[in-house]
Amino acid sequence: MNDTPATNAPQLWLRRFPWPGLDTHKHVRGRLAVVSGPAWSTGAARLAARGGLRIGAGLVTVLAPPDAAPVLAAHLEAVMLRVFEDAEGLERLGEAADAVVIGPGAGVGEATAARIAGLARTGAALVLDADALTTFRHEPDALFSTLDRDDVLTPHAGEFERLFPGLLASGDRNPAARRAAETAGAVVVLKGSETVIAAPDGRCAVNPPASPWLATAGTGDVLAGFVGGLLCQGMDSFDAACAAVWIHAECAAVFGPGLIAEDLPDQAPAVFRQLAPASV
Repeated sequence: MNDTPATNAPQLWLRRFPWPGLDTHKHVRGRLAVVSGPAWSTGAARLAARGGLRIGAGLVTVLAPPDAAPVLAAHLEAVMLRVFEDAEGLERLGEAADAVVIGPGAGVGEATAARIAGLARTGAALVLDADALTTFRHEPDALFSTLDRDDVLTPHAGEFERLFPGLLASGDRNPAARRAAETAGAVVVLKGSETVIAAPDGRCAVNPPASPWLATAGTGDVLAGFVGGLLCQGMDSFDAACAAVWIHAECAAVFGPGLIAEDLPDQAPAVFRQLAPASV
């Protein structure tokens, strides 16, 4: 294994980016589900869902508990909405998805743990962020035992330390992320000014320093949606994470000062115009 991480740039993953063809339809482009939290915590799921839709997912559905459904229905347009009553109901809905994002606004506790366990049985690729990670702060092995190599964890430094205590003690984020990916058996995206993406097989990439305007609430939710949107289109999990991180940072650079999370998905078309082959 090469100990020097790659620089995350389009040449690392662009050949495998899922550009649509002339005969592509929405079902070919993949089905993404995003799990919402309760009525007072729906914004994060909406951000993730919009991110997934903008990055190319053919069908995006927010899966919501009953109390959140009226709030979401008033805000969603191209994104669809389905309601679940319990973890078993969520698992049934999740079976229709190619990838599922859970964690943004989900709530910390047993209910979220049960929902993750059910979704892990569906075979969908999982993107776990925010509350989905913090839920397992006291028993990270319980989370790792449910994961497979298609899944992606997207912790910031605090969430990383809760799941992988001591790995960041040396201050060297690259080997810490690699060790975490090996321990979790899944791709780990260690977020920061220079985000590190690591896979269980030892692949590692470091994103160049991103815009400081990303340091605002909700930008991580959009990133989770970007990752999920690429996963559901069949992109390899490490490639999907690398591409999502780079595009996310580039969207922030395109917008510039004053960025808020809601702005990020709508910058993706300008970024795609830089990357897309002439045939697209």
